[in-house]
Amino acid sequence: MKILFITSTRIGDAVLSSGLLADLAVRYPSARITVACGPAAAPLFAAAPRVERIIVMHKRKRAGHWFDLWRECIRQPWGWSMVVDLRGSAIAYFLLARRRRVYWGETGGRHRLYALAKVLKLSAPPPPVLWTDHRHETEAARLIPEGGPVLALGPTANWAGKIWAPENFAELARRLTAADGGILPGARIAVFGAAGERDLARPVIDALDGEGMIDLVGAADLPTVAACLSRCALFIGNDSGLMHMAAAAAAPTLGLFGPSRDEIYAPWGAQTALVRTTIPYKKLFPSGYDRHTTGSLMGSLSVDAAEAAARALWERCRSEAA
Repeated sequence: MKILFITSTRIGDAVLSSGLLADLAVRYPSARITVACGPAAAPLFAAAPRVERIIVMHKRKRAGHWFDLWRECIRQPWGWSMVVDLRGSAIAYFLLARRRRVYWGETGGRHRLYALAKVLKLSAPPPPVLWTDHRHETEAARLIPEGGPVLALGPTANWAGKIWAPENFAELARRLTAADGGILPGARIAVFGAAGERDLARPVIDALDGEGMIDLVGAADLPTVAACLSRCALFIGNDSGLMHMAAAAAAPTLGLFGPSRDEIYAPWGAQTALVRTTIPYKKLFPSGYDRHTTGSLMGSLSVDAAEAAARALWERCRSEAA
């Protein structure tokens, strides 16, 4: 059985789609799956079961990347047993396939996972999954060795509007790791981010330097990052792909939200929570707003509010584990 699974370019959306891929691998144990996705997300699927090939889609002018994908996939002898298209591209209808499952982007105001579940006619949303192997786990143990709990921070995002101020991250980390009254007294602090996000993360790293700092910005591939996140006691970060990875890695995860819809993109899982700006989503965007030039829209989220949310999540996770 040959399955073509077309998923997102963005890491966060690709993570959210991973549960569907996991479901297909279990439901069709003899399947040979080809994953098509953007270059940033591709490493997420390298260790996924039943995946025999990953087609990396490099964006081209005039949607040329879709023609490239069609040209690669049209060569499949006897066609595809199933094409799952989570990009709503309609490419499934230009390929020989016995079954087609296409996501057209409608969420109905519910979490994106409910809409994705409908693609495969599942009764419940499939939880996101991250796949690692021994190499990733070994490297993660080197990057975050044993030696007490680790507070993970994700101070970056894919656009400025979603980024909470670096000084707020630093202050929150100090409060939560304080010897007197912190929920993680004396914990090490790990800062995560992609290699290209070094300038965004640097103010947080510099502010916390010497306080058990572990600088993981650009330090590893995505599966190793997943293994590192699973070693952390608590993750706090902006709405981002990293936030969704932390939740999928089963790290207690607090997402910080402002100019994005938390009802659709909240971190998923029993050990997750979110806190958002006091200004509602629909009122955050100023007149003449341009996402390329407007700065952070997270200013109405206070450190006090984030701290209270982190403490509440921590206590809930502790009580559920007891």
